Amino acid sequence: MTQRRRRSLALLTSGVLALPLLAGCGAGEDDGGPAAAGQDIATTARDRVADGGVLRWAVDNLPNTLNTFQADADATTGRIAGAVLPQLFVMDAKGRPVVNPDYLEKAEVTEREPKQVVLYKLNQQAVWSDGREIGAADFVAQWRALNGKDSAYWTARNAGYERIEKIERGKTDLEVKVTFAKPYADWRSLFSPLYPKQVTGTPEAFNEGARSALKVTAGPFNLGAVDKNTGTAALTRNARWWGRPAKLDTLVLTAVPRAERPAALAAGRLDMAEIDRAGADRIALALRDGGRASGAKGAHGPGTSVTAAQATLSWAVAYGQDESKAAAEQETRRKDAEAVRKYADEQVALRTFTVRKSLEPAYTQLAMNGASGPLADERVRRAVARALDRKALAEIVLKPLGLPAKPVGSHLALAGQRAYADNSDALGGQDTRAAQALLADAGWRQGGKLTAPLGTKAGPESDGTAPGQDDGKTPSGPGTGNDGLYIVGQDDGKAGDAKAPARAPGDHEDADGEHEGDLPEGRLPDGEIVDADAAASEAREGRLSPVLAPAPFAAAQEETLLGQAEAQARAEAEAGTEDRAQDDGKRGPTLDGEQGEDDKEPAKASPAPAKQAHTSGSVLAKDGKPLTLRFVLPSGPGSESLRAVGERISQMLRKLGVNTELTKVADESFFKDHIASGQYDLALYSWPATAYPATDARPIFAKPEPAADGSLLVEQNYTRVGTDHIDQLFDQAVGELDEDQSRELMRKADARIWAAAGSVPLYQRPELVAVKPNLVNAGAFGLGAPRFQDIGWKKAAPAKGDEKKK
Repeated sequence: MTQRRRRSLALLTSGVLALPLLAGCGAGEDDGGPAAAGQDIATTARDRVADGGVLRWAVDNLPNTLNTFQADADATTGRIAGAVLPQLFVMDAKGRPVVNPDYLEKAEVTEREPKQVVLYKLNQQAVWSDGREIGAADFVAQWRALNGKDSAYWTARNAGYERIEKIERGKTDLEVKVTFAKPYADWRSLFSPLYPKQVTGTPEAFNEGARSALKVTAGPFNLGAVDKNTGTAALTRNARWWGRPAKLDTLVLTAVPRAERPAALAAGRLDMAEIDRAGADRIALALRDGGRASGAKGAHGPGTSVTAAQATLSWAVAYGQDESKAAAEQETRRKDAEAVRKYADEQVALRTFTVRKSLEPAYTQLAMNGASGPLADERVRRAVARALDRKALAEIVLKPLGLPAKPVGSHLALAGQRAYADNSDALGGQDTRAAQALLADAGWRQGGKLTAPLGTKAGPESDGTAPGQDDGKTPSGPGTGNDGLYIVGQDDGKAGDAKAPARAPGDHEDADGEHEGDLPEGRLPDGEIVDADAAASEAREGRLSPVLAPAPFAAAQEETLLGQAEAQARAEAEAGTEDRAQDDGKRGPTLDGEQGEDDKEPAKASPAPAKQAHTSGSVLAKDGKPLTLRFVLPSGPGSESLRAVGERISQMLRKLGVNTELTKVADESFFKDHIASGQYDLALYSWPATAYPATDARPIFAKPEPAADGSLLVEQNYTRVGTDHIDQLFDQAVGELDEDQSRELMRKADARIWAAAGSVPLYQRPELVAVKPNLVNAGAFGLGAPRFQDIGWKKAAPAKGDEKKK
């Protein structure tokens, strides 16, 4: 079974759908259109790049293996392989595979009948670092390791290699002839990277020999020391490299978590690092605040969110009569001041960096779990999809970064790649009326009677779930926000908020009843203090904080407020009792199960709340249950934009009458415990783009098959939605040697995937890379692959006097 490595950035139609007719497209240069965003790498001619130097490049972690064909290979494995091993085909700036002339003079299909034959003609200078020529023996060893016939090889994927019948030497040692038992359209994906036969020749060498070292390489760099203690892997210039020599002496891959990268850049540990939105914002703020002195407190960073109340109370405790509390608070204040100073110093250092921007070769999608519940109905999935304004969702993430916010129109390729075509018309664009009609056709109605509370998941697995609750009230216990669960549309107020008096937005009233126009100098309208010690001095002079009085007055003030709240609650309760006693007959119709005043009988035991019927109001309901979908999102740092998109989607669905429960889970459990296991209805996650969709995308959209134990074998189709027709189109495309026809079959498959509405592509992910400005031919690579030998430091501009001498 084909598999695909995961990246951390994922389909049944019940009726005959009218799919758009797709015109056949040729393999011309414009096929697939332009890339959504070009590379931002400061492209510079090699003669303007200095020879030598070191580049420290951030990676997420050091690899567990250096064998890209093993299950635990990751992005760092691939980056190292790209620099030290043969890549017969590489991706150009549009994400299209092109011959790498450093290894191949040419590669082409020379025969189609009776069997496909591909002839590789190798660069005659291409040699391994031990001096041996790259040749047919290396191709044969890799094929035997990966074709799936010998289970002793621990391989994670064998796509394409199982179709090969034999490999042999051509007319010369520089030719390798590969004959296929079954035609394979994605033959260019094979043998990249190509490992030496020393690695692939035996199961022992394949399984263990290349996990921590590569003794033989054939790239512009060799693999040097991999140091787990320092978290670095050093790549050094290859003296046997026959191509243009690498400009850098050493490329040091340094493992730094993304949240720590701004600090690592500022400390001089890194020269280039992919960063998140928060890191990019820090660099932009550093450049904006260029005139601020080192160590000075700015308008952002630690301490800037401290309110007047917090600052004043901190001072009062630090200099209060309780010596133990005072000592602890003074230590906290010292640490806070140190954090402010450190942050300010880092901001000064970050001025020496710039951010290069493009779009990653990956897209973010809304996945809908079609295995059970409301989304098992294709009409509901289609309705959810048609409720989305994909343009608006893309703008949330990309517009603030100055990147093009065009929604992705294909599940199988990105703009610029030859297989790309916008097939979203097979589903249809945003249309609220159409979405409402689909839901109505599926039996979901507004104002229906409910026998289960709002928030109960509709569907067979929902029986016996949470007890009933009043519509619109926030429950206590699980689901109140304390466990990461947020039900969109419910009141955000918490019971504990009753202590705080209600106040209109922007109405800042101080302890003396004065408003924000009377705030002392140095205090911002939102209650923040520019100088906390200055505010504290006001307290010493008898002027209280506008938000909270300092100790020892704080306790008294809190007691007064609590007393006022209790008095108000008693008054409201008494008024409510009086109103009920003086019922004048103008009351509205009784609700189901409620008696009028004239019909009252002696009190009886109330039925269980879960059995009491009430209406769903504006929320759609069916069979006594509201339409509620579990929306799972990661909670970790760096996922802020993903959560913002999820909340916006929830708002869009609420307009249809669809409830969503936003559940934020730890990053480490998001995929394993929720996506892969199917414990979700809606989720946002990303898939990497591929130049070989007939091979790589098939397991993502393959129709799940039942296993012997009754479970589903889903491969990588975590939406659990697929059709036999989609599978057939993939099978036809992967065996079609006419490239135009193969791409046409892929576009038809994509249209069917859109129509099945298992997933909805939203936007291409942003790529933000912090670099030193004089680093060239590196940065945001977009859809293209790095050319490692051209990366380097730009030569310094000659002095004016030197120019005149010339």
